[in-house]
Amino acid sequence: METGYLFSCLPIKKVEGVLPDTVTDIAVDSRAVHAGGVFVCIKGFTVDGHAFVPKAIDNGARVIVASSQLKVDSDKVAVVYVEDTSRAIALLAPRFMNYPSKRMTMIGVTGTNGKTSVSNMLHSVLHHAGEKSAVTGTIGFNLDGVLFETENTTADVLTTQQMIKQAADAGCSTMTMEVSSHGLVEGRLAGTEFDIAIFTNLSHDHLDFHGTMENYGHAKGLLFAQLGQDLEQAKFGVVNVDDPWGVRMKEMTSFPVLTYGVHNEADFRAMDVQLTVDSTSFYLDSPAGGFDVKMSLIGEFNVYNALAVIAALYAKGLEMEVILEGLAVIPSAKGRMEKVETELPLTIYVDYAHSPDAIEKAIQAVLPYKDAASKLIFVIGTGGNRDRIKRPIMAEKASIADYVVLTTDDPRDEAYETILSELEAGMQHDQYACIGDREEAVRHAVSVADEGDIIIFAGKGHEDFQIIGREKLPHSDADIALEEAEKKFGRGFIEK
Repeated sequence: METGYLFSCLPIKKVEGVLPDTVTDIAVDSRAVHAGGVFVCIKGFTVDGHAFVPKAIDNGARVIVASSQLKVDSDKVAVVYVEDTSRAIALLAPRFMNYPSKRMTMIGVTGTNGKTSVSNMLHSVLHHAGEKSAVTGTIGFNLDGVLFETENTTADVLTTQQMIKQAADAGCSTMTMEVSSHGLVEGRLAGTEFDIAIFTNLSHDHLDFHGTMENYGHAKGLLFAQLGQDLEQAKFGVVNVDDPWGVRMKEMTSFPVLTYGVHNEADFRAMDVQLTVDSTSFYLDSPAGGFDVKMSLIGEFNVYNALAVIAALYAKGLEMEVILEGLAVIPSAKGRMEKVETELPLTIYVDYAHSPDAIEKAIQAVLPYKDAASKLIFVIGTGGNRDRIKRPIMAEKASIADYVVLTTDDPRDEAYETILSELEAGMQHDQYACIGDREEAVRHAVSVADEGDIIIFAGKGHEDFQIIGREKLPHSDADIALEEAEKKFGRGFIEK
């Protein structure tokens, strides 16, 4: 790319050395620098990119973007000094990729719960409709059926633009993105042109980062503000009006907003909801008319997820019959109330629930189908060095279950005892165990189970690791549970 054009997006800068006429690439990791490329020095929580400038130059960087003074050979490399390199990369990355989000329909999904399910449901319905689609979020980056791993729900701004460009270059017509509150506040979505913004719900989570629910809600609303002000464009908001924050989200954009809900009047409303152990059906009242909807996903929360998908794809222009056909065959998102297929005399679910509201919804989804003589066993943990206020509230919600195992998700550097004692403070009955080691906790849950019992392992969902200290260690709730259950019941099983 022409260097002058690239850096013209930075209004205030100082250049030392001579800029090359063109640059070949842009990177924030010195190991990823290509010959003739740009290296942007980002100051992170644990490392400072300025320390890796020599390595970047060795790898062929021709331009360094920095906020601290550097000692470099100006005959070898030019330095562009800016006040804030994080802000600089937010401007440079989308420009270098030629603003790829403008080449597709971009759908952003935000909220405390449901982001992953809604995003992957959208992707599945679009795929069923014959569209080439991409989705990125907690589970990774799915490019038309090929899954790539990602580090965060919302990746850094450079990685985000690279993924969007990759999807656009591959011919995708739509890309759906899970949008986290952290990503919005930290500007990771800078330069992403969204066409449809979806709000699922807002409940207690991430207050260690945001401080208050007001700040948390405002962060979510940034997605709607990011739709912009060019009203000649066809853009839409989609909000859950059964959630009190839905009205606030409507106020954050000037574009038309489609509403959905079950209990309140809405553009897309589910009525006569029928929930069974293996399916869900409801009557849909919508601007396109009335329809009978049936899907294999379970729980009222999946009714809300389905309504969000229907409203968004209606806004995109898909025929209602096509949308509902896709919903009818949609599989559950990996690790989201995912039933573990087994021949063992237990019913086992793995779920990602790690907020009070999500815990309550996971339990309520299966409680009606529990036999009176059986137990519902719920395993719940929380991460170390994270939001401590929600811990007792999580345990309080988990107390709906007959037996609760309190444990950890990713303890990081925090002691088991601290995490467990703060969880334990919320327990509403004495049928529980405190076991910090998650593998031991999973095995204990199976050991107290009898034939016919239901176990929900919450908090890890699709994740196949645990973060202990600063190490990422292999861990799978489902694999450990099946292994332990096989020992206990002595029967063969079918792995999921």
